[in-house]
Amino acid sequence: MKALHFGAGNIGRGFIGLILSQNDYDVTFADVNEDIVNSLKHEQTYQVLLANDAQTTIKVDNVHAVHSIEDKALLEQLILEADLITTAVGVNVLPIIAKTIASTLQTRQTPVNIVACENAINATDQLKVAIESEVGTLNDNIHFSNAAVDRIVPMQNNKNILDVTVEPFYEWVIEASNWFGTQLKGIKYVDTLTPFIERKLLTVNTGHAFLAYAGQYYGHQTILEATKDKEILTQLTEVLTETSSYLINHFNFDELELKQYREEIINRFKNPYLSDDITRVGRGVLRKLGPNDRIIKPLNALYNNNQKYTGLLKLAAFALKYTDLSDQEAIDKERLIENDGLLNFLKSHSKINEQLANEIINQYLSL
Repeated sequence: MKALHFGAGNIGRGFIGLILSQNDYDVTFADVNEDIVNSLKHEQTYQVLLANDAQTTIKVDNVHAVHSIEDKALLEQLILEADLITTAVGVNVLPIIAKTIASTLQTRQTPVNIVACENAINATDQLKVAIESEVGTLNDNIHFSNAAVDRIVPMQNNKNILDVTVEPFYEWVIEASNWFGTQLKGIKYVDTLTPFIERKLLTVNTGHAFLAYAGQYYGHQTILEATKDKEILTQLTEVLTETSSYLINHFNFDELELKQYREEIINRFKNPYLSDDITRVGRGVLRKLGPNDRIIKPLNALYNNNQKYTGLLKLAAFALKYTDLSDQEAIDKERLIENDGLLNFLKSHSKINEQLANEIINQYLSL
C-alpha cells in the first residue's frame, strides 16, 4: 500500500506519517522545503520522540520524499499510484495542493482515498471543491473523507532535522461514509464527523488560543508559563466550560464526558515537555477572530442563545490586544483596527452585531 502525504513538517512526520507507517504504508512526503526533502531522500528514516517522562522513541523507516515543484514527473506518478493521499499543510495552502494534483488525479482509473488533515471544519471538502474548480467533477474512484486531527507538536530542538517531538496523546477521526477499503488501525471512524471536529476546535484550539493571548497580556513568554498562572487557569476553565455549553447545545454530547474531556485537554497543556512560545501558538490571529473559528463562533452562538459567554468575551478582548511584529496577521489586525476602528473591524471581519461588538470593546477597554 502506498501513501502520498503533502507536508513534511512536524505534524506530517510526527503524526500523519507515523500512523500511516504503522499501518504498513509505503509513505512518500511531498514538500517544497529542500532541506527536509533532501534529508528524507538520503536518510529514508527518522525518529518520533514522545514528550513523556520516558522520552519514548519510535523509529519510522522506509520513507521517501519528492519535491513538489522540482520532481514534477515523479510526483505525477505518485499521484497515480497512491492508495491514500493526505495533507497537513495548513488550510490556506489547500488550493495550491489542488492545482498540483487536479489534472493528474482526473486521469486515475483506480480507487484512492483523499484526506485533508487540517485544523479546519471539513477541510477535505474544501480541497475537493478546489480540485473540481480546476478540472470539473472527478470520477467515482476518488474518495474524499473529512477528518479531525489532534496532536500537540511543540517547537523543536532536535539535533537531527528529521526527528520530531510530539505529545503522547493523539486523536485522528475520519468520516466512514466515503472511505474506500479497509479501515486503518489507530484511527477512529465515525458516521458523523462534525461533532468531533468542533469538539476539538472549540476545546483544544480555543484553549490554546486563550493561553497564548491571555498569556501575553499577563506577561508570559511560553504556554507552560501561562498554565502555571492561577488566574489564567481559572479563566481558561471558564472559557472551556462555555464552549462545552455550545457543544451540548448543538450536538449530542454528554455533559460529564465533556467535562472529563476538557480537563484532559488542560492537563495536556500542562505537560512540562511541551513548552511552546506564546507567539508561535498565537500566530494567525485574524483567522482566529473570523466568524466561523474558535473564538467568535461559540461566542456569537452563546450570545444569541442568551447563555453565559463571559470567558469568551475576555478571550476576544485578549486576542484584539495581542501583538507580534513578526506575524503578518497580527500586523494586519492592528492596521485594520487603526483604519476602521474596533467597532467596524468586529462587524466586518468577525461578522457580529453591534451590541455584541460593543460588549467586546468594553472588555477590551477595561484591560
